[in-house]
Amino acid sequence: MVSWVTSAFVGFARACAVVVVVLSAPAVWAAAVALGIWWGAANPWSWVAPLVLVCGGTLALSRPVCRAVRFLVAKWTATVVPAGYRRAEPVVRMSTGFWWNGFSYERTRRDALLDQRWRIRWNDPANWRDLRFTVLAPFTTGVVSAVPPAGVAAAVLGLSQPTLVARLIGVAGSLVAVASAPYAWRSVRPVAVRFLGPSRAMALADRVDELTAQRADTTVAQAAEIRRIERDLHDGAQARLVALGLSLATAEKLMATDPDQAKALMREARVGATASLTELRELVRGINPPVLNERGLVDAVRAFALDSPLEATVSAGPELRLDPPVESAVYFGIAELLTNAVKHAHADRARITLVRDESGLVVDVEDDGGGGAVERAGGGLAGLRRRLAVFDGTLEITSPVGGPTQVRMMVPCASL
Repeated sequence: MVSWVTSAFVGFARACAVVVVVLSAPAVWAAAVALGIWWGAANPWSWVAPLVLVCGGTLALSRPVCRAVRFLVAKWTATVVPAGYRRAEPVVRMSTGFWWNGFSYERTRRDALLDQRWRIRWNDPANWRDLRFTVLAPFTTGVVSAVPPAGVAAAVLGLSQPTLVARLIGVAGSLVAVASAPYAWRSVRPVAVRFLGPSRAMALADRVDELTAQRADTTVAQAAEIRRIERDLHDGAQARLVALGLSLATAEKLMATDPDQAKALMREARVGATASLTELRELVRGINPPVLNERGLVDAVRAFALDSPLEATVSAGPELRLDPPVESAVYFGIAELLTNAVKHAHADRARITLVRDESGLVVDVEDDGGGGAVERAGGGLAGLRRRLAVFDGTLEITSPVGGPTQVRMMVPCASL
């Protein structure tokens, strides 16, 4: 009983919030009609002002109304309705002194920004989608969500009258309000998802932009990795091998005249060869750990956890062999998170969970460090997000100050 009453009160408040948001445009329409009626008898052009008020008011309210609806739907149902607005490109000053805003050249940066803003405002399909939703919402979710407030209004008016019919209407209104309050506001979610989400063309355009950015990030990362390998080979293994060759050449010359010195040089060459082999193995391990190639993701993560200074526990479901690129991305992601836990959060313990469910691979990494992890542009967490995005993966970070830090990586099954 208590839960039902709570649900009714919460539902009534939410229904009132939906009514206030989606009926703001009809309120402007009603005000325009009243203005036209008031001016109608004295001015034959009285319809112009109401028409301008209806069109201008609806257009001005479209984006605030849609933003409010997206916020309410996300807060109440955890359903995120993407806005899908076109993003403004950076304004760049050319060598000629003019400013390019993606559409035209302007003499000043202010003019370029103003021109860009208006062009996006009028050419963005999302604006017309918002306008359509603002017009349709009052007749869909607005009508349904208005049932509980209308029932309360009927109850107040009916029960305040002395006649039997009026009081019966009041009782009926109160019953309708109580019965519909927990459910009426829920109509806003399907209407918002249907009419407020980005169109197929808009989603495709955003996907193309995202893939273009990912391709650029991948190209940059590959170039940086190649430079790192070249630098490590040049500064380490190559120098050792050159020294090894010189030692062997000298030993060959001394073999006849000074055998003891030649033997000493060969012993040094053997030590240098062993060190070069060790360094090459470390370099290869930095590219991709052998245990990851041979035994899969779970054993590679367990091996890394054993080498980590943290007291790390690994829990994994059965049969977690994935495609090698996905395994590599997830492995280095876990390595990045454990390294951050040691270096920045000063954690002592960590827990790693790998589970494959219907949605894909889910990896949870939790540490008992100081928290406060923030994703910064160009930082390790941002790079991890980009690495997972190549496989349509996502990254969720929960790190309040004081800890603990919880990070979830998810990769869809389509990428496995």
